[in-house]
Amino acid sequence: MSGVPRARQPRPKGRGRELTYWLLTRYTALALFVLALAHYTMTHFVYDSSEQTAEWIKQVRWNSLAVRFVDWSMLVIVMLHSSLGMRTVVQDYFKGRAQSIVLGLLYTLTAVLVALGSHVIITLPLK
Repeated sequence: MSGVPRARQPRPKGRGRELTYWLLTRYTALALFVLALAHYTMTHFVYDSSEQTAEWIKQVRWNSLAVRFVDWSMLVIVMLHSSLGMRTVVQDYFKGRAQSIVLGLLYTLTAVLVALGSHVIITLPLK
């Protein structure tokens, strides 16, 4: 084996798009750590987890705009982070036209999932 292990990608040289993607992957990982801690805190410390059912989440938990914002932020950041990771995998295994097609499908799927998740979070009525 030669080269750098896949778990630790070197920082891209220059100031191009690859550096932006590399930095964005790291920033979204940090944001996910913070958002996951916030989600865990709200789920297990702010509210009693033994009372949580789907109806309770709809009636009580998602009645808070702060909770909705954290959940929506987590949705967007997770989708961005995962699509950046999948982008790296696609670039490793596909070349040429196939790479362009798969990346287009990946970006389309990411946009659709973010749109659907956002629709659910935004349109659920507040009580």
